[in-house]
Formats: sequence, structure tokens, C-alpha cells
Amino acid sequence: MNALLEHPRPGSSFGRPPARREAVVTHMSEDGAVPEGDELAGLIAKVAHERDRQAYGRLYSYFAPRVNAFLRKSGLPAAAAEEIAQETMLSVWRKASYFDPSRAGASTWIFTIARNQRIDHLRRAKVVSTAESDMPIEDDEAPSGEALLLAAEREIGVRTALKALSDEQAAVVRLSFFSDKPHSEIARELGLPLGTVKSRVRLALGRLRALLEAQT
Repeated sequence: MNALLEHPRPGSSFGRPPARREAVVTHMSEDGAVPEGDELAGLIAKVAHERDRQAYGRLYSYFAPRVNAFLRKSGLPAAAAEEIAQETMLSVWRKASYFDPSRAGASTWIFTIARNQRIDHLRRAKVVSTAESDMPIEDDEAPSGEALLLAAEREIGVRTALKALSDEQAAVVRLSFFSDKPHSEIARELGLPLGTVKSRVRLALGRLRALLEAQT
């Protein structure tokens, strides 16, 4: 199915976002493949430059449930998590031109938007923690250049540290960290017991943490 969005205004490079949440219909590739890595960045570029509804639909299908799960794990109730996930994905449509793949990956950019939306929600509800309220937050949903640069540097550091891991540990970290795949999916893909995947991820993250601390 195509993502149904309101037609762009004549002469506008951005068009208009969906007027209602009901106006968004998600789309996945016909072969069921999940977009990742460079393909995700390419989909955002299509939204930014072509207002491509199909590309947006694929982004929505991939990220909306992941953003929702992230927000639920952060302690938000289901209704608030759903609302903020929807607002995050609307921001992806509106702000796609802000994305710079040379500074951060698609996941980093979109989850930064979700984090900022979450803090804004907590501020409105007057329940944001002191630590979170002290963090510099841009008025715009798009993350600042400094935030994106720091995220990119962190990602580069992780990729460098991966070289020090065993092949088995590096494989599960790549699938979990860079491809955002759940442990159950990694287990199916690698043909391993779920417990083995969890153990490898736990050991690998401990090793990565030590390596990254040594870099600083």
C-alpha cells in the first residue's frame, strides 16, 4: 500500500504534512525486506527532495514501532508513547531536509527527534527530571549540528572498537546496534539459540564499553 499524504502546495518544496494520523498508511517493500543503513538514508533523501510518499511509508513502517517501543521503555504510558511516535514521524516528513548522512545515521537522527519530543511532552506535563531539563534542547525538532556531530563521533568510535571483538561478538553487535534488530530476529538470522545471542551481546557490550572508555 502507498502512504497516503496530502498533496504538496503548488510551488512548495516541502508540501504539507498529513493533516491527521489517520491519513498515514504505512508501506513495506513487496519482498518484506527491512530497509537499513544506506537505504534508510536514501529514503529520507527521497522524502526531502521529492516528497516521495512511498519512501515515507517505508520509513514509517520501519521506525514508528521502534520509536514507540523506545518511548514505552523510557517510562511513558502507551497513549503518550503512541502520540509522540506519531509526532516524531510527522517531523521526519516535515524536516527531512535537515538530515545530513555525513553527520549521523538515519536511526540516530530520528531517535534524537523522538527524545526531544519526549522531553517537550514531559515539560508540558511538568514531570521532566532535573537532569533532562538541564540538557540543551533546540526549539526546532531537528537536532543541532553539535548533537549530530557528537553522535557521529560516537558511532565512528564504536565501529573502530568493533575490530577488537571476536567475529562472533562483532556480528551480533552490528545487527543489534547498527541494524536495530531485536535479539530474537538476530537469533533467527544467525541460526543461534536466543540465550547465546543475549550472552554474546552482553559480553560484547562490556568489552566495547571498556574500549570506548579507553579512547576517552
